[in-house]
Amino acid sequence: MSLSALLAADPSTEPVSLDEAAKQAGDAAGYVEENWSTWLNTSLRIALILVIALVVRMVLRRSLTKLIERMNRSAQVVEGTALGGLLVNAERRRQRSEAIGSVLRSVSSFVILGTAGLMILGAFKIDLAPLLASAGVAGVAIGFGARNLVTDFLSGVFMIMEDQYGVGDSVDAGVASGEVIEVGLRVTKLRGDNGEIWYVRNGEIKRIGNLSQGWATSTVDVMVRSSEDLDKVRAVIAEVGEDLAKAEPWNEMLWGPVEVLGLNEVLLDSMTVRIAVKTMPGKALGVERELRWRIKQAFDKAGIRIVGGLPPVAVDAPAADPTAGMSAPSAFASATSPQSVAATPLAPQGNLAK
Repeated sequence: MSLSALLAADPSTEPVSLDEAAKQAGDAAGYVEENWSTWLNTSLRIALILVIALVVRMVLRRSLTKLIERMNRSAQVVEGTALGGLLVNAERRRQRSEAIGSVLRSVSSFVILGTAGLMILGAFKIDLAPLLASAGVAGVAIGFGARNLVTDFLSGVFMIMEDQYGVGDSVDAGVASGEVIEVGLRVTKLRGDNGEIWYVRNGEIKRIGNLSQGWATSTVDVMVRSSEDLDKVRAVIAEVGEDLAKAEPWNEMLWGPVEVLGLNEVLLDSMTVRIAVKTMPGKALGVERELRWRIKQAFDKAGIRIVGGLPPVAVDAPAADPTAGMSAPSAFASATSPQSVAATPLAPQGNLAK
């Protein structure tokens, strides 16, 4: 269809002369010719920015992944040794390294891609000042709206990086206590003594007591009669401590000798002897139970009575007199006794007037 036919079909379109059409085509070609080099430079700059950002991000993430794998391998190597059984928890190390690696990968990706995006916008001659101001205001608003989530996340990051606790540790988090079964950036999972699972937000943990780091202390109080020989009691307890330190598996759990600290309390009918020993973390309760068991058996063999037991029975005590509780016989029980005769009233006499 010719140009004249198109113009005739659309009456609202004004006819364009060939000179005007040629002029417009020449202007367009001149505009393209003037700006093609700028467009090419901008495209190449954007492509270069994207390529560099993706390469740096890939290299950094791969380096972090290799670092985490190396940490896990070192934990697995030490796990099979005696030192690893005492000081290293493979699952704890794995979760901690994975969490730290996830945080570092996310932060590195955000920084690299965010910087690349701003550089691309700058390549398009876009003023970044209003955009950055708007992003700052939006970030503040989101921060106020989701401050609990931000608090939980930051608290989780610092807890993991500082290694305050890990999987397998027995902790007291204030709001809940138990064994740590999972450590996350927002929530920590604890298994309580009765088997329940506590989900504790990291931002709610104001203080935490780790019962599985360093060493623990087993403390046992034994109440005996105040008349017992203290030197004998100390000797029996010392012998129990030596036997416990040589027995399996308690010899690995004890990190020090069993010590008699002395008298913790003295009363009229009893006295309390305090015993303490350093143990492996998390094993204090079992050591206390075993100590009580062995001390009770040793005291029974040595004849030392614990307060609350059966009263002692005298072996050579004489037989009791069955008449000891009876009263002495009375002199008035016999009718012929002088006392009874004297107390008997006189018989009535006859009429004296007759």
